[in-house]
Amino acid sequence: MKKTIKDIAEMTGVSPGTVSKVINNYSDVGESTRRKVQEALKKVGYRTKLHTKKNIIGVIYGGKVEFNHPFFVDVINMFSKEIGFLGYDLLFISRLVDNKDYLQRCKEAQVDGCIIVGGEESEQSLQELDRSDIPCIGIDIKLKGDSSSYIMTDNINLGKKVIEHFYLLGHREIAYIGGRKSAMVGSERTLGFHRAMTEFGLDAHEKWIEHGDFSEKSGYQAMKKILFQSDNIPRALFVASDLMAFGAMAAIKQHGLKIPSDIAVVGCDDIEISRYIEQPLSTMKQDKDKIGRLAAYMLIDQINGFKGTSSVIVDSELVIRNTCG
Repeated sequence: MKKTIKDIAEMTGVSPGTVSKVINNYSDVGESTRRKVQEALKKVGYRTKLHTKKNIIGVIYGGKVEFNHPFFVDVINMFSKEIGFLGYDLLFISRLVDNKDYLQRCKEAQVDGCIIVGGEESEQSLQELDRSDIPCIGIDIKLKGDSSSYIMTDNINLGKKVIEHFYLLGHREIAYIGGRKSAMVGSERTLGFHRAMTEFGLDAHEKWIEHGDFSEKSGYQAMKKILFQSDNIPRALFVASDLMAFGAMAAIKQHGLKIPSDIAVVGCDDIEISRYIEQPLSTMKQDKDKIGRLAAYMLIDQINGFKGTSSVIVDSELVIRNTCG
């Protein structure tokens, strides 16, 4: 099995960033360190590529994902930090420039690789980039190309953790607000909810299940429907994103109900504002820092010819605050 940059770093006693700098022929590496790393690279059969690298990583927001999406902002911030240590700069790639597709734009920019933030739609242009020889790492998007890999949270098990917690609190009447059914993340969290409800012998009432578009407004509208189309109310609510949970909480309070005494609420993502709002939100924490760091190292390994894993699934953690006991 081929070694990774981290393996070479452990063999030589230097940082992964130093290994990357030696591979990319940076000048700010001591000669003795350079020789030690080069000998280790030679020992494992690595050969430096002949083309001149620009050390640029393309950043692509696919589908309908906005640049200010709080979850992806945190992931990209950590990715940027780690990729910078490894000697690379970021370049945001837009398909709107001269109406060129992503692959054309990436070739023109001579990027060494790309990080693709998953959207709700799998664009044809992204599929073409995925099938190309440009190394790509996907976040919340399942890439399948020979030069691609991806990272995502275990969204199915995430749903199970929420329902299990509600069950242990004695809640049996549980509502759910999911994201768009067409979105991969939304569909997997919905699947996790239904599987867990079945596993614990609970009824998933259709009148208590709605879907939004991951926005605060859609969460508010979905919760209003749940409250107004039923004579009785659920005792707990799982929402597939923190933003939608904020909207749902507003609708609950507007209806004259209290959180969590009337309805317990758990969101998902653990975006920063979740802990600072008037009533801090209980939520499923995705490890954004870990995802960003993994993305950096996995992509650089691909760029430098170290064939690693094609996918990594990251676990989540339930964070209890004021909206759920």
